[in-house]
Amino acid sequence: MSSNRFENLRPMTEGIVPIGLAEREGRIEKARRLMVEAGLDAVYLEGGSSLLYFTGVAWGRSERMTAAVVPARGLLAYVCPAFEEARLREKLLFGDDVRVWQEDESPYACVAAILRDRGIATGRIGIEETVRFFLFDGIARAAPQAALAGAEAVTVGCRAVKSPAEIALMQRATDITVAAYRAALPLLHEGMSQNEFRALAAEAHQALGARGGIDVQFGKSTAFPHGSRELTYLAAGDVVLMDGGCTVEGYHSDISRTIVFGEPTGLQRDVWALEKAAQAAAFAAAQVGAPCEAVDAAARKVITDAGFGPDYATPGLPHRTGHGIGLDVHEPQHIVRGNTTPLQPGMCFSDEPMIAIYGEFGIRLEDCIHVTGDGPRFFSQPSPSIEQPFA
Repeated sequence: MSSNRFENLRPMTEGIVPIGLAEREGRIEKARRLMVEAGLDAVYLEGGSSLLYFTGVAWGRSERMTAAVVPARGLLAYVCPAFEEARLREKLLFGDDVRVWQEDESPYACVAAILRDRGIATGRIGIEETVRFFLFDGIARAAPQAALAGAEAVTVGCRAVKSPAEIALMQRATDITVAAYRAALPLLHEGMSQNEFRALAAEAHQALGARGGIDVQFGKSTAFPHGSRELTYLAAGDVVLMDGGCTVEGYHSDISRTIVFGEPTGLQRDVWALEKAAQAAAFAAAQVGAPCEAVDAAARKVITDAGFGPDYATPGLPHRTGHGIGLDVHEPQHIVRGNTTPLQPGMCFSDEPMIAIYGEFGIRLEDCIHVTGDGPRFFSQPSPSIEQPFA
């Protein structure tokens, strides 16, 4: 592949402001208030997005525990393999209590020691919701007097509402992905494989200064919400469904566009217009105080009133209307029936009702929303028409 395809692109990373220390300290203080309200004495976080959110420590997951214990009262503490201590200390923004374990020792004993030292060995300990079972089980065995419970009241309670700094990072990620789409879309050509387009989209993101990409499906495989494993090649008249994003300082963008390569049929135009109407209905319903499920219901009603469905049946909308987004591309709060959580300013989620017609094609338009005190705002402007994916 020629490396000069995107030589006109320049990094869009100038002026990015990372999350500051004061904001992270404020997150921990809020977490502590929520712990008290939830009756928790501490929260356990392993490597991943919640550890990054609260402490600023970016750490991948492996079979070896690296974690933090954040008590409702008292200093937080970290656990890591002894040979990783120096690397972990390089990443610490606050706190210096690091408990280490050798390869033939138990990391769970380190967690139990922290609980004893903080006076909460018999307390109620919140376990972050994505912690893997072997870690949960090991802690339960090492600290049998502690009561382990879910920590969602704290983690989701903090993370679901984004700060202006977080929203600014997500906006930058969105702007970069829009630019990558604009650069890559004109390079679609007959006979192109999905893999060729994915490679181009990744290259465009890289030229713009971010790690990201755009997944793509052609023809009948567009009816599958997450695509087909079958490698296909672009032909005239194919529906083209693209789903792309990148990260900036760990925060995600997520945008989907659907076009037709060539002249759309009447059915393709009609279904595309119906999808756009459903997306608009979801946006209009995303008002402060409305339950998350009301946004899903608004989009689904447009689709079912047109004779699709009902509910999750296909042809129709086979999945929820949206997902929360932030440090994880999919995170609470989800826009789905049964989620009665009221929308608040700062909540961010995708608006992506899809119409899937198996054996023919699928149409999905996805733009993410952040809720303000005055109502919803799009991070990216919706697609104006089937021929014009971006305004």
